[in-house]
Amino acid sequence: MKEKWEQREALKKTLLVLLALFFFVFVLWAQNDQPPAKAPAPEAKASPADSARVNPVKPTQESLNKGKKTYVIDCAMCHGDKGDGKGDMASDMKNVTDFTNPDALKNRTDGDLFYTIRHGKGDMPPEGDRAKDDEIWNLVNYVRAFAKK
Repeated sequence: MKEKWEQREALKKTLLVLLALFFFVFVLWAQNDQPPAKAPAPEAKASPADSARVNPVKPTQESLNKGKKTYVIDCAMCHGDKGDGKGDMASDMKNVTDFTNPDALKNRTDGDLFYTIRHGKGDMPPEGDRAKDDEIWNLVNYVRAFAKK
């Protein structure tokens, strides 16, 4: 009788060790299965040619309206509805530009802004190829308009 009891206890211990081992392996597997953390966009600067690009879209009311649509969808969450850099997500980021400050963009060409929007910068994700050039130029016009208000 004692032998059966000892065998059952040994079996319980073996199952417990196997269960713990299985759990440990599962945890390691689950951690490796996570997607890697997204790295911020590089701090690349626009080339002289990119900086020299001239905005072909005039800042008409139509352009500003189109730029606002894009801004509300892609930019306001960080830069704020009023362009003041106080969007909902801005508290988690460093150096969110306040477009209402005239000095914030005075040394930046439209080409620089276009490049930054297209390629991203720091925590700001790139617009990439999902936006057409004219959409980005409209957005540049809209962003510039914040400082004029």
